[in-house]
Amino acid sequence: MKILMVCLGNICRSPLAEGILQQKANDAGLDWTVESAGTNGYHTGEAPHHLSQKVAKKYGIDISCQVSRKFERFDIAAYDKIYAMADDVLTDIRNICGADYEDKKVDLFLNELRSSKNKNVPDPWYGDEDGYEEVYQLISITCDAIIENYLTTQTPNT
Repeated sequence: MKILMVCLGNICRSPLAEGILQQKANDAGLDWTVESAGTNGYHTGEAPHHLSQKVAKKYGIDISCQVSRKFERFDIAAYDKIYAMADDVLTDIRNICGADYEDKKVDLFLNELRSSKNKNVPDPWYGDEDGYEEVYQLISITCDAIIENYLTTQTPNT
């Protein structure tokens, strides 16, 4: 399965989501590819924000090699699932994809949590390290839910 995490700049939330879900999928023995992108392209070619890197490293996840890229129209066909970190990002994805947009492939990230329907992952960009820690924890429990939801919908091969 190919999964794309999308936020605005692809340097705070989506790189964390990419790193966390990829690590958890690997640990669960799932053959998934998790990547990330941003809808605004302002940080194309940049590494994740230093506080995203610092918080991820604290939990044994190295996201320092990730490179920001802009979400493109062709991404809708290239991925099995696309998660938007916030409703403005979801709107941007719809606008970028135009007629190619596929509603069944795209959802708000936090919709994987039953208690967080249609809520946004806070953007820690303007805050301090505590905000990045809070976002890390929220993304981590949501990634657990993604894997759990996936595993419970799979039928055993008998």
